[in-house]
Amino acid sequence: MSKTECPMCTTTDLLEHAALWECQTCGHEWPKAEQEEEPALGPRVVKDAYGTVLVEGDSVTLIKDLKLKGSTQVIKGGTKAKGIRLVDGDHEIFCKIEGAAIGLKACFVKKA
Repeated sequence: MSKTECPMCTTTDLLEHAALWECQTCGHEWPKAEQEEEPALGPRVVKDAYGTVLVEGDSVTLIKDLKLKGSTQVIKGGTKAKGIRLVDGDHEIFCKIEGAAIGLKACFVKKA
């Protein structure tokens, strides 16, 4: 038996052949490569606009003016943020600029 399960009936009663799996319950056959697990992904790598790898605690500088969503304020290009945190999601960088907590996309910053 295997930890793999049948894609048709989700049972784990399988016969293992050289190139395929066969379900003992429903008789469905499928190639082994289709069910093999994906390799584990390594740690997430975040790069700035110029391809430099960023890590927690780095300082970054904005490369262009950015409007704050939901506000009329603009953060000027050249503004520096110290002690960044890397987070999952669309905005990879979380930092404080002028006392406000802000999420930034890595494509708008360069490592300082």
